Amino acid sequence: MKYLFSALLICNILFSQSTITNKAKDSLIKKNDQNELNEVVVSGTLKAVKRLESAVPVEVYSPVFFKKNPTASIYEALQNVNGVRPQLNCGVCNTGDIHINGLEGSYTSVMIDGMPIVSSLSTVYGLSGIPNSLVERIEIVKGPASSLYGSEAVGGLINIITKNPSNAPQFSADVFTTSWLETNADLGVKFNINKKATSILGLNYYNYGQTIDNDNDGFTDVTAQNRISVFNKWNFSRQQNRLFTVAVRGMYEDRWGGDVRWEKKYRGGDEIYGESIYTKRGELLGSYQLPTTEKLMLSFSGTMHFQDSRYGTTSYIANQKIGFLQLTWDKKLGKNDLLSGIASRYTYYDDNTPSTAISNENNPEKTWLPGIFVQDEITFSEKHKVLFGLRYDYNSVHGNIITPRLAYKLKFNENNILRFNAGTGFRVVNLFTEDHAALTGSREVVIAENLDPEKSINANLNYIKKIYFPNGTFLGIETTAFYTRFSNKIVSDYETDPNKIIYNNIDGYALSQGISCNADINFTNGLKFILGATYMDVSNVENGIKTRPLLTENFTGTWAVSYKINPINLAIDYTGNVYSPMKLPLLSETDPRNPNSPWYSLQNIQFSYSGWKNFELYAGIKNLLNFTPKRNNPFLISRTEDPFDKNVQYDANGKVLVTPDNPYGLTFDTTYVYGPNQGIRGFFGLRYNLF
Repeated sequence: MKYLFSALLICNILFSQSTITNKAKDSLIKKNDQNELNEVVVSGTLKAVKRLESAVPVEVYSPVFFKKNPTASIYEALQNVNGVRPQLNCGVCNTGDIHINGLEGSYTSVMIDGMPIVSSLSTVYGLSGIPNSLVERIEIVKGPASSLYGSEAVGGLINIITKNPSNAPQFSADVFTTSWLETNADLGVKFNINKKATSILGLNYYNYGQTIDNDNDGFTDVTAQNRISVFNKWNFSRQQNRLFTVAVRGMYEDRWGGDVRWEKKYRGGDEIYGESIYTKRGELLGSYQLPTTEKLMLSFSGTMHFQDSRYGTTSYIANQKIGFLQLTWDKKLGKNDLLSGIASRYTYYDDNTPSTAISNENNPEKTWLPGIFVQDEITFSEKHKVLFGLRYDYNSVHGNIITPRLAYKLKFNENNILRFNAGTGFRVVNLFTEDHAALTGSREVVIAENLDPEKSINANLNYIKKIYFPNGTFLGIETTAFYTRFSNKIVSDYETDPNKIIYNNIDGYALSQGISCNADINFTNGLKFILGATYMDVSNVENGIKTRPLLTENFTGTWAVSYKINPINLAIDYTGNVYSPMKLPLLSETDPRNPNSPWYSLQNIQFSYSGWKNFELYAGIKNLLNFTPKRNNPFLISRTEDPFDKNVQYDANGKVLVTPDNPYGLTFDTTYVYGPNQGIRGFFGLRYNLF
């Protein structure tokens, strides 16, 4: 709670600053494309509302932001968002998830156009292959969202909003390559079938086939990938502007990492180690407004995800199908803005692990999750707004789940807004679908007990301050204090036994608390700063003992500095992030690797030229400081010379013995990873838009 008081103190300091002239305000209004404070958002309340009018804080990031550091996937693009960190979980296959405010990716719900597309099995791959050319904006809610979105939305929400076909360019292309010979292409085209149907077709292709081994351990530094994704969205014109939109996406990916000598003929064998993953994925989503006097919206989505993986000799073959259907009723009654809905989610999951077997017979998981929710946003006056929300879900395995929500907005004036949000969350988990570290290396997976669903209590206090200077400069500051307390949190124990990963519900509670600040500064001379910093305290408390989870930093900072030289049509973007040390998983007391990561920073610079009609050329350097995790360690992946542990010796208790061939008493392990193992590299690209 100390962070809440700190936030209030900051708010009072900022509030004491004077607001400036109306002339400066008018100057800024003409530059609304330079900041997102007045963007229309939907993720906070499931209603289209201006960001500053929403009772729920929502961060908005447009394609302009992500173009400052071009990436091949949205997963990578989020690295420069304050409080959001892409976390690699495997040093060989390079799978990962998204951490928000120190919470693992499984606590973040990822959606496309408000539909729960990315979950469970697709958590580590679902953000790959979405054509960046089709992204209108990305909305991020940090804090409780389960009362509207159900399971997974415990710590936050990422909603990828795709472009409206009616407003999309006729043709768009964004192609770049790097000095590592990574190639990424995003293509988009709009076409009309008739006056009532408009469609956009997007294609993403990514290829990286090199076997670079700069750290000289005999293993690939970066996973080779070959990925293609096709996205098609349709908008249909209807009477009274009623909404009807349908979208489909298909993706195929072939990725592998491991011994640089590996070839497909070694897949699944014990001769040369490799991790090979084939992924096939299909998605359908849409929304249809019913032809009634009342505003009734039917939303639906369906996904199919198939994965055929080999982690050395370990086979992981999984098949998941998810169906989602939701009907909402939107109604304004005086000061009350009501939203209610019913939803149902069906999940089918099958794999070749013991998690879907009973008495050695295959028993796929079939889970129903119907729910009903209601939300009432009451506008008492221009200054005061209160939101109440309540959701009831019934899980076919765990029974009844209730998640309430409360939000309050105090608008002092146009330049000072205070918001408080509180609520509860829940999450039902399938371990193997979300933690691929359990399948890599040589550790045995142990599930200590029947796992109960995780529950949380969340609260955050948010303050926005806008300052307009007489010379036209704009400064926007957003400060948020957050607090989350978990019960039944599921933890993966890598430390009790170096040969095992033990999963159980925590016997106590877990905390995530801290404070974050974003600053947006726009100067009239074309210079712009986007700065962010987050301090957080994440811990597990058992039997009165407080411990820090693995791979959790205390501080993160981000920046994007941009300068436009208009006379020569040149833009310069300098972006980066910095992370404080994290606790890392060691295998034994004799493990020579550092138990904590160092302070490290990933920085990039880009030059863009837009002097040709419809064209933009860009080039730059990624990872300017050439940072890699190997810099502070003798090795990253342990025992790459013996990945099948053929020469590892054990004592009678199963402890690894120190031998001349194994001087540190280790087994092969890929979980020691905290940042990308890819050094400095140049890039060059071309963008084209035809309207």
